[in-house]
Amino acid sequence: MNDFRGRVAVVTGGASGIGLALARRFAAEGMKVLIADIEESALNAAVRSLADEGAEAAGERCDVADHAQVETLADSAYSRFGAVHILANNAGVGSAPGAAWRQSHADWKWVLGVNLWGAINGVRAFMPRMIEQDTEGHIVNTASLAGLMAMPFGAPYQVSKFGVVALSESIYYELAATGSKLRVSVLCPAWVKTNILTSMRNRPAELANPEETEIPGEWLQAFSATIDAGLAPETVAGHVMDAIREERLYIWTHPEFKDAVAARHSNIVEGRNPDAARMLAALAKRS
Repeated sequence: MNDFRGRVAVVTGGASGIGLALARRFAAEGMKVLIADIEESALNAAVRSLADEGAEAAGERCDVADHAQVETLADSAYSRFGAVHILANNAGVGSAPGAAWRQSHADWKWVLGVNLWGAINGVRAFMPRMIEQDTEGHIVNTASLAGLMAMPFGAPYQVSKFGVVALSESIYYELAATGSKLRVSVLCPAWVKTNILTSMRNRPAELANPEETEIPGEWLQAFSATIDAGLAPETVAGHVMDAIREERLYIWTHPEFKDAVAARHSNIVEGRNPDAARMLAALAKRS
C-alpha cells in the first residue's frame, strides 16, 4: 500500500504513546483518522491536537475488551468515512510483575481482555468490511518483543502478546489463501517511551484485585529508567509506515534482540532447555 492521501485509518489506544504517534503519522500522510481510547480526557486532547495540526480527525471512547463496543466503533468509522483502509489494533496494558500462578484471575482477564481480545475484536469487527471493500488496506496488530520470547514474572502480558503474533501470522496465511488485497503486519517493539507502567489508571473497577498489587520499587525504578531511554513513539511509527509500504509481516524496531529470539527458536528446534540461570542473572542485574 503506497497511496494514503484521502484514505481512512482507525487506531485503538490512540490517545497516547505508540497509538498517538501512529495517528499523527497517518494524518501526516494525508489520511483521515479515527482514534479510539478508553481514557476520555486524553482522547479529547489527542483529537484536538490533530485537528490543530490540520488533520481530519475524530475520536470515540472504546473499551476494546468489549466486542460490542468495537463493533460500534466499526459502525461509526464506516458511517462517518464510508471506508477503512488501515486498522491499527494498538490498545494495550501492562501489569505488575509476579509468578504466573500468583497472578489473580482478574489480572489475567484484564490483560488478555485488552491486549489479545482487543486485537481479536478489532479483526472480527473490521476485517470482513475491509475485505468486502476490495481495496488496498492494511491491518497492524501491536504485539511486543514479549510476543517472540518469554521472560519470567510477566506471564499475562507475554501470553497476550504471543497470541497477537499467532493471530497475525494466521491472518497473513488466510489473506494469501483467499487472494485478498488486504495485508497484515505485527509490531514487535522492545522498549518504547510510553506510559505503559501506569496502565492501572484505566483498569476497570470490576477487574481490580481486593488489594491492588503494586510494582515493587526496585522493578519500577529499573523499568522506568529503561522505558524512559526507549525509542520515541514517532520512530516506531516510522517503522510501521515502512512495513505497510513494503507489505512486511514482522516489524522489528530493536534489531539488537534478534539473536535472543533466534536462540529461543534454536532451543525449540534442537530440543534444548532455555538457560534459566542466565535469564535470571540478567534480570537481577537489571533490577
